[in-house]
Amino acid sequence: MTRPWPGGRENRGVPEKIRVLVADDQTLVRTGFRVILEAEGDIEVVAEADTGTEAVRQAALTVPDVVLMDIRMPEMDGLAATEEILRQPDPPTIVVLTTFDQNEYVYRALRAGAAGFLLKDAPSSRLIAAVRAAATGDSLIEPSITRRMVERFAVAAPAAGPPPELAALTDRERDVLRLIARGLSNAEIAAELVVAETTVKTHVARILTKLGVRDRVQAVVLAYRTGFVTARPG
Repeated sequence: MTRPWPGGRENRGVPEKIRVLVADDQTLVRTGFRVILEAEGDIEVVAEADTGTEAVRQAALTVPDVVLMDIRMPEMDGLAATEEILRQPDPPTIVVLTTFDQNEYVYRALRAGAAGFLLKDAPSSRLIAAVRAAATGDSLIEPSITRRMVERFAVAAPAAGPPPELAALTDRERDVLRLIARGLSNAEIAAELVVAETTVKTHVARILTKLGVRDRVQAVVLAYRTGFVTARPG
């Protein structure tokens, strides 16, 4: 059982400088991520790890805000490392690095408590956006990964009306949930709905509370499973 942040992931404040731990068994990947991230003035790579065991150790030593976690690593894989790190006091957000051929790992990462997923070959702008979003609890999930991740829960056609599980949501909260299912961050949702980002954060927090789920990933799974959104959102 993972330990939630006080008040939920969506309520985590913005750190002055985002501290990142990069865990990947490929030196070139770690170096590339470090170069990209440290070119940004508000992000600092505080540690690297080439095994799951080292990732757990470095997370405890350096107390990062965000961990970029590869799945396939020696000694302890990224999923087991995710579970261990999330048992630590005040755990960081963990964004799992994945590829298109790792669906089964994505399902397991969700159960392990990962807050977001990012393709390893995503453009640098997406990597930076994912780290910044994760630092505030606004996890950014690649839409393509979201669709593949929840296909097993999707029904053949959308429900005729709001499913009972989502009946407590207001119309605007349902709009926000649909956009979350498309993989949009809070800032992107705010632009889409032409509202303030703080308003979106309030909507998201209320959605999670009303649905009784830990984070936006679980909210998306519920939305697909009930047929509120289909396998091809938007």
